[in-house]
Formats: sequence, C-alpha cells, structure tokens
Amino acid sequence: MSSESQQMPIAPAAWDLTRDYHSFANSDQVQVTHLSLALKIDFATRTLLGEAILSLRYFEPQTSELWLDSRDLHILSVTTDTQEPLEFVLEVPNEILGQKLVIQLPAEKCERVCIHYRTSPEAEGLQWLMPEQTAGKQLPYLFSQSQPINARSWIPLQDTPKARITFDAKVQVPKGMRAVMSAMNHPDTPLEGIFTFEMEKPIPTHLLALAVGDLAFQAIGPRSGVYTEPCMLAAAATEFADTEHMLDVAQSLLGPYAWGRYDMIILPPSFPFGGMENPRLAFLTPTLIAGDKSLVSTVAHELAHSWTGNLVSNATWRDLWLNEGFTTYFTNRIVEEVYGKEQAELEWVIEFGRLKEEMAVLPCHRQTLPANVQQADPNLAFNRFTYDKASMFVHELEHRLGRTEFDKFLFAYVQHFAFKAITTEEFVKYAKVALVEAYSDKISEAELLEWIYGEGLPQGYVGPTSRSLDKVDSALEDFLKGKAASELKVQGWRVHHWQYFLTQLPEVLSQVQLMDLDDTFKLTESSNAEIACDWFRVAIRNHYDPVLPALSAYLQRIGRGKFVRPLYAELKIAGYHAELKQIYASARAGYHPSIQVQLDRMFNS
Repeated sequence: MSSESQQMPIAPAAWDLTRDYHSFANSDQVQVTHLSLALKIDFATRTLLGEAILSLRYFEPQTSELWLDSRDLHILSVTTDTQEPLEFVLEVPNEILGQKLVIQLPAEKCERVCIHYRTSPEAEGLQWLMPEQTAGKQLPYLFSQSQPINARSWIPLQDTPKARITFDAKVQVPKGMRAVMSAMNHPDTPLEGIFTFEMEKPIPTHLLALAVGDLAFQAIGPRSGVYTEPCMLAAAATEFADTEHMLDVAQSLLGPYAWGRYDMIILPPSFPFGGMENPRLAFLTPTLIAGDKSLVSTVAHELAHSWTGNLVSNATWRDLWLNEGFTTYFTNRIVEEVYGKEQAELEWVIEFGRLKEEMAVLPCHRQTLPANVQQADPNLAFNRFTYDKASMFVHELEHRLGRTEFDKFLFAYVQHFAFKAITTEEFVKYAKVALVEAYSDKISEAELLEWIYGEGLPQGYVGPTSRSLDKVDSALEDFLKGKAASELKVQGWRVHHWQYFLTQLPEVLSQVQLMDLDDTFKLTESSNAEIACDWFRVAIRNHYDPVLPALSAYLQRIGRGKFVRPLYAELKIAGYHAELKQIYASARAGYHPSIQVQLDRMFNS
C-alpha cells in the first residue's frame, strides 16, 4: 500500500525507543559482560543441569538488584563468586516474556553472580529428538534456537541484543556424542563426554547456540566446514562447497571476517528456520540440500549476517529490519558474484513477489520498517515484510547512489557500528549525515523517512524485474489460454523460474488444469522443498485433493516455519478442518517448541 496520503512520517512518540520491551533486564544499571557456563545434558529427563557465572559491570554504583530473564527455569541457588548466598525471587510469569529473576546484590558490590539451575523438559528454546527422529536412528539429538527471546529458557541471563557478552562453556554429554556451540569448535575433540568452548568476541544472547548428537565434520575450505549426521555429510559438503568463495566475496565488500571460522551444522528437518546466523557455527535446515546448489543463497544469507547482524546488531526486536534488510541485500550481492547476475535478479524478483503477497494481508500500520511489536510476541517481527521491504530500501539506496558510492557507505556503516547494537533512530541519525548530507542530490530526508516510517512502499517505487522471467510469463500466458502443460517450453528453467510460475498462477484454477500441471511436471512428488510448498499452496486453495497424502507426509517430515505456517494457514482458510486436525496431531510432536507455540495460537484464534 502506498502512503501518499500521509504527511512526512516521523518516529512514533508513544514508546521509549531505546528500551527493549522484550527483556526484564536492568542492563542500563548493571550489565552482564561475560558468561561462564557449565552444562550437563540429560537426555533421559530432557533437561540441562546448569551453572551460569555472570560477570557484572556497574553503570550505577548504587544498584542493589540484578534483573535477569528466565522462562520455565528451576533456580536452585544463587551465590556470589565467594559462595555467599544471595536472595532471589522469580516473579509471576508473563505469557510472552517468561519470568523476571530478581537477585539481591550485596552491599559491597560483587563482580560475579553464580546461578545453579535446571531447565524444563518443555523449554521453548530446546528441541529434544529421540533416535528414531534422526537420520541415523541410533542416538538422540538436542539443538537450541535462542532467537528471538528463547535463550532465557536454557540460561538465566540478560536476554536482550542490547547487552553483548563473551562466554566460555563446559558441556558434559553422553560418551560417543559430540557437542558444538556458537564458539570455536574443535572437530578432533575425542568423544569422551566433555567439550569446552570459548567465544572471546561479544555477541548478542540470541546467538548463543548448542547442538548435541551423532555429528561428523568435513572441512570444505581453510576457514569453513560442515557438521552433520554422518549419512548427510557428503551431500552437505558438496552442496555448500562454494562457502569459502562466498567468504572471499563478502570480505571484499564489507571488510575482514571478524569471527575466525565459518562452520555450519545441518540440523534435523524439525529445525524451524532456513538458517540461523550463530557466529562460527551457522545452523541450517536440510531442506537446503537440493542437489543442485539452487537454494544455497540461505548459506550466503547467514554468512552475510556475520557483518550485518552479528557485527552490527539490532538493539531491540523493533529494529530487526536493520539486521535482515541489509543482510538480504548483501546476500543478493554475494549470489551475483558467485552464481551470476541472472540468479541474483531472479532471487530479487522472488523477494519482491513475497513482499507484495505479504502486503496484501498485513495491516497497514504494520507495514513500516520498524516492527512495532513492543507489546506483542517478537516472533511477529519475523515476516517477509521485515526482510523484503528493508531489502528493497537498501537496493534503492544502491540505485540512487550508484554501486561504487553505495559500497563506500555500506563499508563505513559496518565499520562505524561494529560490535554495537543500534536502534532505528540511531541509524536515521547516522544516515542523515552519511546519506542525506553527503548525497543531497540523490536522496532527501523526506524520502529517507518515508522509506523507514511510511506504510507500504513509497509512491512511484518500481520493483525489480528480470528478462529471464519473460519465458516464464510467456509459458504462463499460453497455459492460461488453454495450451497443454506438456506443450509449454520449460527447458532450462531454474528453481526460481518454477517458483515464479507457481506464485503467479491465478487464485482459482480448474481441477483439469491442476491435474495437467501435476501429471506433466510431477509437482506433488517434487523433492525440492521450496517448489513443493509453493505447489501445495496452489493445490490447497483450489481443493486439489490428490496432494493431501504428500502434503501430510511433507508436514510431518519438515518443521521449517517458512513452510509449515503458510501451509497450515491455507488448510484453515480452505476449510480442511478435519484434515488439518489430523495432520497436526501427527506432526506436532516433531516440531520445534517455538513452532508448536505459534501454530497452537494460530489454530486457537
């Protein structure tokens, strides 16, 4: 939606825009600077027994309390580093935020606080898999997902991106299993049950990550490698073989890689995201292993976060666009260099299509770059709008300034805010000087603010196009005019051509048309998760029931939120209530707890 009828947008005044409304932490008074963590993994009870030693930095000397975030944690004891007991209380739970842990600090300030605790089997940031839920079927599996506010469900801490920490950890696991974290990992560590880790660079707490399972490692470059279950290792290493090249490209644009290594772990299919940019160990879904490198832009995306997201971070979840918009743009630049301009253009056009689809259903007041979710679940900020409108904004800046000048701006921006968490308003302040003043003939302050605070897209914005899609448009036109699917010219189409074709189909198709497409192109049987999801959405809204068995198997096999949320929503809208209930009952136990919570809310709304 265009916002041409509005006055020039300004930042909303009703909120303290420097405050993180999704954390109880009093980090402005006393901040945790380092976490020393000891964990014992108990698969039998699905719990972690933990000791968290928090090093403190005081901003206000008279501070008498330390406020931490927790969710479903059993706090066993709290002491100083000299074993002096400290009084503490867990306040009444909040449905979204969890519980505030208030610790009384001693009169003579202590440098460290030690918390002994146990997690809940239902910890929202942890998923426990039985051996039969893994690829190897021999050992159980555990992995975390801390973003946005689930680190507090497995560690008591100041769970806000405003308060960066360094950490070290000692993790005890059953012998024969490997533990890895978002830190420096050592693949030659013997499987004797003890693993140690260190992250000496300060990171936001949502980047704390842990995985434990039957994990093997293969190097794919001098600074990069892959962890995953042994049976998937060869395929993963082949699929992601270009990672080192991506690293070189990224460095040439935004400066030296700050994290030493860039390893990846391919998790079980229940991992709820395409990827998670945990430093030194990016988490990735196995749905990216398509066999033809067609979906590896997600690897580029998580790598790009090493600069825009991990190095320069959002201060609150309202400011998520600063992470995701710049990263989505930067991803496109990496793809262009590694895989060519055609693929980069195709992915950009697909982004724009997703954005228009999101704009059609998202309330106008939520169509600003800042995700104003201060009193809502921060997961609501993670939609295509946050990613793709922000990406269009950054692409527009490149278009206005020219690539050479824009690259100078982007490089300077990352270096200026490295290892800092910033708000939207801090970016605006910086941009008024670095963009508006420096390039006054290219962009005005009104245009800058319209992009950021205006609803929808600015009036007159022209989205991306690709001549590579002309052949798809031609085939689509022929099909809708009655030409048989077998007569369509689809030779040489990439995955993105098929995605574009499927998403451009009209809302209503006949059963004959759907059957023709399916019989000709075997769409219901597609092994590409992206194509299958797009096809299933078309089929559901047109009540093409032959897809239901494959759809059920897909939803029970894959737990990635990008796929399962829209498919369940389509089933609900289309009136497949009995089928939805049956599929979800079978699939729910295999989903990550955070996805379970989101889907439960969807079905109960």
